[in-house]
Amino acid sequence: MAGKLKKALSIDTFNLLEGRILARKYEVISRLGSGWEGEVYKIRERNTGIERAAKLFFPHRNIRNKTSKFYAKKLHQLRHCSIVIQYHTEEQITYLKTPITVLVSEYVEGELFSNFLKKQPWKRLTPFQALHLLHSLTKGIEEIHNLGEYHGDLHPENIIVRRYGLSFDLKLLDMFHWSTPKRQNIQDDICDLIRIFYDALGGAKHYTKHPLPVKTICCGLKRSLILKKFKTTKQLREHLETLRWTSS
Repeated sequence: MAGKLKKALSIDTFNLLEGRILARKYEVISRLGSGWEGEVYKIRERNTGIERAAKLFFPHRNIRNKTSKFYAKKLHQLRHCSIVIQYHTEEQITYLKTPITVLVSEYVEGELFSNFLKKQPWKRLTPFQALHLLHSLTKGIEEIHNLGEYHGDLHPENIIVRRYGLSFDLKLLDMFHWSTPKRQNIQDDICDLIRIFYDALGGAKHYTKHPLPVKTICCGLKRSLILKKFKTTKQLREHLETLRWTSS
């Protein structure tokens, strides 16, 4: 018994093949990605043909379902935030005789921002494009902060670009940290937003060539300066919405 438990707790990949049936309701289409907590698969409801996303939690990362419960409740709390993927339901499956928790959510069509960026000319955004990106991200994170929560893991691999034109239509993937929100968590989100903006413009290699409005936002990536200027996501959003552009 102890050996079986140890084997179950050491699962670090499910490697589900296309066509596998989950909980008698869903058919696996493909794997979308993996992380510290588990793996995410694109699935199809057998009865309706509707495509969903399923997150399977590694058992050793989800003792007594603590992680998956926290995750589901957090997504439910943030269900009215436009940038957050919508959670649907919880299922249980058995994998190698081990109970596995599965959270089913909406499947979002789009492209990871990291891949989107690689397809841009010179693999970076223009200042105006980057400002639109930052504004869309900041508005979305502000909704989360207004509910007393935070993301905690903002980076290009966690952002899905659904559509892009005058503005960005974005969705966020996994929220890695699940501790009780603290002031530092909010500050980390703000600094991560600025970092994404900075990197989308080409990072340190191109920073000196950017116009002053860009530099007044990036603050040389100095955390103390960023947080002195932008104490909240609301302040950052308002700064972007009232920004006076100058090329010098």
